[in-house]
Amino acid sequence: MQTLTQVVKACSDFLWGVPMLVMLFGTHLFLTVRLHFVQRHTFKAIRLSVTPDKGSEGEVSQFGALATALAATIGTGNIIGVSTAIALGGPGAVLWCWLTGVFGIATKYGESLLAVKYRTRNEKGAMVGGPMYTIERGLHWKWMAVLFAALTVVATFGIGCTVQSHAISDVVHTTFGVPMAVSGAVVTLLSAVVILGGVKAIAQVCEKLVPFMSLFYILGCLAILAINWNFLAPALALIVQGAFSARALGGGFVGGGVMAACRYGMARGLFSNESGLGTAPIAAATAQTKNPVRQALVSMTGTFWDTVVVCAMTGLVVVSSMMRDPAAFAGAGDDAMTRLAFANLPGGQYVLTLALSVFAFTTILGWSFYGEKCVEYLFGARAITAYRVVYLAVLFLGTVTSLDLVWNFSDLMNGLMAFPNLVSVLLLSGVIVKETRHYLWEGRLDEASEETV
Repeated sequence: MQTLTQVVKACSDFLWGVPMLVMLFGTHLFLTVRLHFVQRHTFKAIRLSVTPDKGSEGEVSQFGALATALAATIGTGNIIGVSTAIALGGPGAVLWCWLTGVFGIATKYGESLLAVKYRTRNEKGAMVGGPMYTIERGLHWKWMAVLFAALTVVATFGIGCTVQSHAISDVVHTTFGVPMAVSGAVVTLLSAVVILGGVKAIAQVCEKLVPFMSLFYILGCLAILAINWNFLAPALALIVQGAFSARALGGGFVGGGVMAACRYGMARGLFSNESGLGTAPIAAATAQTKNPVRQALVSMTGTFWDTVVVCAMTGLVVVSSMMRDPAAFAGAGDDAMTRLAFANLPGGQYVLTLALSVFAFTTILGWSFYGEKCVEYLFGARAITAYRVVYLAVLFLGTVTSLDLVWNFSDLMNGLMAFPNLVSVLLLSGVIVKETRHYLWEGRLDEASEETV
């Protein structure tokens, strides 16, 4: 197991070198410029996300599709992932994670627009879409569409499955002493009940759990920031300094340098908000929407909530807590920093346990849907049942898997998935601009398009 972990880490480190960081962040910047800083429409997009698009074709509401995508993104990446990024890359990783979210809004917009534009109907008449359909129908590169779908299926067993189940069982074991195998069995059973109900059941559960738990977690973060009030300004200064300086000193800890901060900040940012990864568009393609731009606007709010808000707050909570009590964090493991930060709040361990468990559970549901759609694309709907069985089995095994192996495997799969998706987004950026000009810049957001029906 140790040898396997080292091999996977070496592959992950190679993949997440300068070329991938440049391609990922470069795509975010390129689309931000080409789309005239589409991030300025964020509040309009938030309004659209809670406005039903009546009479439009699709399997779930716009908010249902957003909730499903948010369920898959708001999870351990926001809590444990940020903690790991700080441990490995120093406080400066928080800023790179945040910047990946800010500029990644444009990429999430673009890939979701393409998913709706190139979506189609499956053999049962339901709307399906995502990068595999975008690549096949937009670029006519069947081989790369198959590659993306295959990589996504494999990735679901890491980022959406074992990472989440391990996080739940670990935090429940730490807080309540429940054996990890027991909590793993409970999580597997609850997941099976929802997953077997299909996309509509997943969307209904996510619509109820995600907004409530997001607010609950944010209130917990605000309470800790109030306790750490005197350390907020120094923490912000240290985060900025650590992102651009060779060393980040302060509060008794040393950062990992500019490259480490950039590498782990961006990797955890992608793990958290999935902008450029290509998964959220699979959910966006099922939405009831008049045209591709409306759903693209709604989808991009997922990155705003996930990284610009939740990840940033987690990072500030951890760094300010480290500065407030550096001795408490000395020798802390990668996944323990957020837990130590929440220990400053009365009953904070219970707040974190509940938030992390619910976030991870909804992530399990969202990623199972992504995997099903890719399996359907590769092998047809008949293969979905077999995939569900394997997914649930791996879900349980994740509770006893090495965390280092799980995280490195997830980083590796994320990078491999992102490549074909980013290539398609860049090559079809002209289509994104054309659609945006017609519906958004020229004021036709209420106009129906042929692609949505």
